[in-house]
Amino acid sequence: MWSLPASEGESATAHFFLGAGDEGLGTRGIGMRTEESDSELLEDEEDEVPPEPQIIVGICAMTKKSKSKPMTQILERLCRFDYLTVIILGEDVILNEPVENWPSCHCLISFHSKGWSLGHQLFLTHWRTVYRILQEEGIDLPRYAVLNRDPARPEECNLIEGEDQVEVNGAVFPKPFVEKPVSAEDHNVYIYYPSSAGGGSQRLFRKIGSRSSVYSPESSVRKTGSYIYEEFMPTDGTDVKVYTVGPDYAHAEARKSPALDGKVERDSEGKEIRYPVMLTAMEKLVARKVCVAFKQTVCGFDLLRANGHSFVCDVNGFSFVKNSMKYYDDCAKILGNTIMRELAPQFQIPWSIPTEAEDIPIVPTTSGTMMELRCVIAIIRHGDRTPKQKMKMEVTHPRFFSLFEKHGGYKTGKLKLKRPEQLQEVLDITRLLLAELEKEPGGEIEEKTGKLEQLKSVLEMYGHFSGINRKVQLTYYPHGVKATNEGQDQQQEALTPSLLLVLKWGGELTPAGRVQAEELGRAFRCMYPGGQGDYAGFPGCGLLRLHSTFRHDLKIYASDEGRVQMTAAAFAKGLLALEGELTPILVQMVKSANMNGLLDSDGDSLSSCQHRVKARLHHILQQDAPFGPEDYDQLAPTGSTSLLNSMAVIKNPVKVCDQVFALIENLTHQIRERMQDPKSVDLQLYHSETLELMLQRWSKLERDFRQKSGRYDISKIPDIYDCVKYDVQHNGSLGLQGTAELLRLSKALADVVIPQEYGISREEKLEIAVGFCLPLLRKILLDLQRTHEDESVNKGAGWGEGHETQDAQWQRALAYLSAISELNYMTQIVIMLYEDNTRDPLSEERFHVELHFSPGVKGVEEEGSAPAGCGFRPASSENEEMKTDQGSMENLCPGKASDEPDRALQTSPQPPEGPGLPRRSPLIRNRKAGSMEVMGGAWEKEVVKLLIGQYL
Repeated sequence: MWSLPASEGESATAHFFLGAGDEGLGTRGIGMRTEESDSELLEDEEDEVPPEPQIIVGICAMTKKSKSKPMTQILERLCRFDYLTVIILGEDVILNEPVENWPSCHCLISFHSKGWSLGHQLFLTHWRTVYRILQEEGIDLPRYAVLNRDPARPEECNLIEGEDQVEVNGAVFPKPFVEKPVSAEDHNVYIYYPSSAGGGSQRLFRKIGSRSSVYSPESSVRKTGSYIYEEFMPTDGTDVKVYTVGPDYAHAEARKSPALDGKVERDSEGKEIRYPVMLTAMEKLVARKVCVAFKQTVCGFDLLRANGHSFVCDVNGFSFVKNSMKYYDDCAKILGNTIMRELAPQFQIPWSIPTEAEDIPIVPTTSGTMMELRCVIAIIRHGDRTPKQKMKMEVTHPRFFSLFEKHGGYKTGKLKLKRPEQLQEVLDITRLLLAELEKEPGGEIEEKTGKLEQLKSVLEMYGHFSGINRKVQLTYYPHGVKATNEGQDQQQEALTPSLLLVLKWGGELTPAGRVQAEELGRAFRCMYPGGQGDYAGFPGCGLLRLHSTFRHDLKIYASDEGRVQMTAAAFAKGLLALEGELTPILVQMVKSANMNGLLDSDGDSLSSCQHRVKARLHHILQQDAPFGPEDYDQLAPTGSTSLLNSMAVIKNPVKVCDQVFALIENLTHQIRERMQDPKSVDLQLYHSETLELMLQRWSKLERDFRQKSGRYDISKIPDIYDCVKYDVQHNGSLGLQGTAELLRLSKALADVVIPQEYGISREEKLEIAVGFCLPLLRKILLDLQRTHEDESVNKGAGWGEGHETQDAQWQRALAYLSAISELNYMTQIVIMLYEDNTRDPLSEERFHVELHFSPGVKGVEEEGSAPAGCGFRPASSENEEMKTDQGSMENLCPGKASDEPDRALQTSPQPPEGPGLPRRSPLIRNRKAGSMEVMGGAWEKEVVKLLIGQYL
């Protein structure tokens, strides 16, 4: 008995039987025939008996399968064997005739399909049996547990469901996890997401039209039925389908994971799009093990590639590859040879397995200025967000210390609370303390009522916790916060421990920010060579015609900030032309930069160099006098054009701060008046903000900006600019007076404070930036080195830079960088590594690196006032005739109606500008691209500053 995998869509497998009957040999056929034609041929006395004996191969399956395109292609090739004749049994014969009346066959190919059940393959319809066999054979599969809701076996039905995990018979599965019905015939598989990623679940089902899954906000597991719960494997959005034909042959393809966005990618013939995959040696061994363990000659199964390992998650049985001529040739050859090897000796047929030389693929090489794109690395800032807000308070109540201890805060002295249940605990404590204060105003509770009220108000916003828009940080001070900060004698017994509670909220990615990230993802497609023509109605066909091995080289890292993670997911959505909600994309495509060691600097802790720089900066900006030559030398030693322009606008920093404060007072007064207006009672601002919340934002800045001493807190200037920019862009319909002037003045101050807080001199900028970026820079350097050593990395072709004078090009690039006043949302640095294989491996001309930069989305400057860059990739002098319109990257990547974002949101990200490099790229479009890594995070500005900041 030999077995074969089920065709696509079949959950059960088929069996391939080999055996010689004792009936006489049939006549020789020249092609496929039905059983009726074969019977007629056998009974026709006038037919000549063929000189050679024939082996009759019968196909026993439902018509839909036996007449399918893959089966037809394979059987046509099988009939080319001189000694094989194929007959197809009709459904009426299979279902209604006793086996004794079936046509005589020497070999029978049969498999389970809808409408006809083959008992030998029914075990493949039960997940428990499949997983047991995989475990017994030592084949890697995801960690799992079985929940049997069987009254006769209550010990196998222990389920404890938590907010972000389930416990099944003692095995704990944190979200994300997978919930599968124990019957493989039931395709309703659910994937549950953690609250930190937005919660909810992705519900997979058998393909209906162009959909294979939908997103649901429901986060609770199913309460009826038996299920397998297994660990979710992050596969970067692809599944690998493997098809064996015997233990020594395996064909592999990749497809977009149905869990990603639920949309099925189809070609012009309506078939699901697949990409060829090269299996590793270990994966080929797994294919052999599966084929032998399940006794299925033709067998399909699913591989998940995650974290450097491959896991088997499904065994389908009898399956054929769709639309692969090479596979049809190979499959027919292997099946024919297998049949002949078993039966030829019994019929005294002279036959031996032919040996053929392996096909050697011939790939044309590049020459001239053509180079192979080996690697693309991008560092990108998050998209448009709501204003960030923060509140600090010292807490000493025992309930806060108990919470700190419960979550392991004493191990490091710091604790970050983001999970919904953690924030709920803080809210419960806050409500309890406020209730006690209301009963006993003069009690022992030391926490200030106003701070507790604000803490309660913020935690109660939105009516629920999503885990990505608020967080509480607690820091332990053994001698009290005030004593520690003021340097008092910490040995005094009177000083008691306290916790510094920092509440952060806001900073959420807005709908405009999502559109910006998606648009940038679409624009990034067009930087890649490879692929010809239009791909599924989308521009950027070069990237979208992905070889699956390239797709597995795509890695997206993000910090744990919610806005950064959602930006990364939206970018991936645009880059890979995905659809649907961001949560499934986030879970599968975005990795944590914190977990991968790319971040080792706490944004709330300052280095000694930063303290010195801030003190010097604040001293200069507290002088009530016009800037003089000495101030310019102290504040702008690098001679940055944007910095000098901002100082010219400010002139006297204290006077400008006076104006800013007066404008803020006027603004809060206008908001209060609007709140008294009956017409504004139900007024909804952008992103569901209310006038009350808007007033809270500005009132806090009004209180904090000017101190009791009359001096200004310069550290609040970025927050002021952040808020007014947000309101001008998103709440302009309110028509508040003075916002334009407040924006102009606060931007001038922010353009000085923000870049100079990270170093005034070039040396200081470098020292501070290294503290943030060293792990990331090491990662980038390692990837660049590994890429040119790894021959398996996919390659693409691009144009070399030509013979333009590098010094002149670099000077133009530095002049452009110096004129940039703001690193706005979606700011990006892109590093592209090329290799010229025609050069000596040790030659300096072997590799070519391009550094591209964009200041992100268009800012609030008037049209035409923003500095103009050199373009995406200027053509070299010898390629001058190839120059075209050097417009934006949108010209490079013309969108179509099916790929258009919401045009009501006008903040579009600017494409990368190369250091002297034309926006109209001459990249050709018929080669595969190299590996790519995208990194984003709260530290993206620091990376920019390290790479270019010393020139700003």
